[in-house]
Amino acid sequence: MATFLMLTLVTLSSFCSPAQAEIFTSIGQMTDLIFTERELVQSLKEYIEAEESKLEAVKSWANKLDLLTRASTSDPEGFLAHPVNAYKLMKRLNTEWSELESLVLQDPSDGFISNMSVHRQYFPDEEDEKGAAKALMRLQDTYKLDSESFSKGKLPGVRYNALLTVDDCFDMGKLAYNENDYYHSVLWMQQALRQMDSGEDAKTPKADILDYLSYSVYQMGDLPRAIELTRRLVAIDPSHQRAGGNLRYFEQLLSKELRDRGRSEQEPADERPIQLDTYERPKDYLPEREVYEALCRGEGVKMTTKRQSRLFCRYRDGNRNPRLLLKPMKEEDEWDSPHIVRFLEALSDEEIEKIKELAKPKLARATVRDPNTGVLTVAHYRVSKSAWLEGEDDPVIERVNQRIEDITGLTVDTAELLQVANYGVGGQYEPHYDFSRRPFDSNLKVDGNRLATYLNYMSDVEAGGATVFPDFGAVIWPRKGTAVFWYNLFKSGEGDYRTRHAACPVLVGSKWVSNKWIHERGQEFRRPCGLTEVD
Repeated sequence: MATFLMLTLVTLSSFCSPAQAEIFTSIGQMTDLIFTERELVQSLKEYIEAEESKLEAVKSWANKLDLLTRASTSDPEGFLAHPVNAYKLMKRLNTEWSELESLVLQDPSDGFISNMSVHRQYFPDEEDEKGAAKALMRLQDTYKLDSESFSKGKLPGVRYNALLTVDDCFDMGKLAYNENDYYHSVLWMQQALRQMDSGEDAKTPKADILDYLSYSVYQMGDLPRAIELTRRLVAIDPSHQRAGGNLRYFEQLLSKELRDRGRSEQEPADERPIQLDTYERPKDYLPEREVYEALCRGEGVKMTTKRQSRLFCRYRDGNRNPRLLLKPMKEEDEWDSPHIVRFLEALSDEEIEKIKELAKPKLARATVRDPNTGVLTVAHYRVSKSAWLEGEDDPVIERVNQRIEDITGLTVDTAELLQVANYGVGGQYEPHYDFSRRPFDSNLKVDGNRLATYLNYMSDVEAGGATVFPDFGAVIWPRKGTAVFWYNLFKSGEGDYRTRHAACPVLVGSKWVSNKWIHERGQEFRRPCGLTEVD
């Protein structure tokens, strides 16, 4: 047992680093937890075997003594008349019973508990669980998936099926409820109730589901349905501490509404199951939410026949750059205005794996610059982890940097380090600009603004994860080994506000990208200034 514990600790220390919360924001780092859980299962099996071995020893001892005591108690004096029996009785009670006591007091769980204690530092915390749950709701909204699609594992491109139980759905709904998100609370409590009504077993009482669901429905403004659900709750649990009071309150509110509308009878509650479109999803801070999410689904793309006729493919040799002469870069137009291009075979599989290997130990929650203070901070609208790699880290990084310079014709001497990002559960980055709109940013004084974006796709994504441009309706789908490039600034130096873009939530898969933001300084003769504001 001790040997196993030591091996387990050594193995796990090579897989994991102490948790910093926000594990859910990177699929790449979450994979370590798979190995952690595998080691814990093995430890648990060892504990079970030890317990079974201990019980077998105790059982064998009990059976042996049971036969012995039956004989000895039938004729105590006659039994003890034999001197060997007298000796063995003294020995058993003085020595052997003490050994049995020690055996019974042994706790084989010590090794497992010790293992758990060591590994717990690598476990996700409550914020991770909450973040992963909110990610499912985000995916639900973006891709218009009902709760049953998640509960039954009906997602596009999945290789492994996964189901949500009644208790899982209840926990999802309860989390939303505690966040005052009654829209999602209704959807998940309704799914929990649907699965329970179909006969699925659960630890959660039906009364608890009806309690949360009825009040959430009330918060969504559906009094008739709230009353109907509360009546079901009272029928199940007449002594429920809130149900009776809620029912009288809801009925009073509905009566007042009917009087105000000059009606005497209420319409029966809608008996149709609650769906995604039953209640209107509350508006939020993002004005282009509907356009952005439609593009993520591949809807509303403004690619016309006329526009498509202006898109071409070509070979790029970087103005006869020696490194591109023998193998010029394949280039495809993705959009005409603003001009967005895709480079094919921009990274090899070997380069991708090396970049991921270098980045993984450095991954940390991606940040954004607070528009009011200019301070870097984490934000719920950017869910990923990122790492910054220098050319000195490995020859591969130096080679990739040189390739970007060769292909674009822009110097990378003033560019930012190569940023590698891995998106977690429902990973996304909502609509944003790459260039700074804060002219007083100190970092702009040295190297200027972000002139251009060069984005490497380092993985295919089974579903979701597109790069979208809500302003002009473009969708760029990830393709492993390719890269896309666009200018963020006009030649005048003014920001091109059309380039506001977003990384759509990853529905199924793990999305890896690497970014190179190329700055203005050093490009004076490579991309000369224009004479007009938007040239």
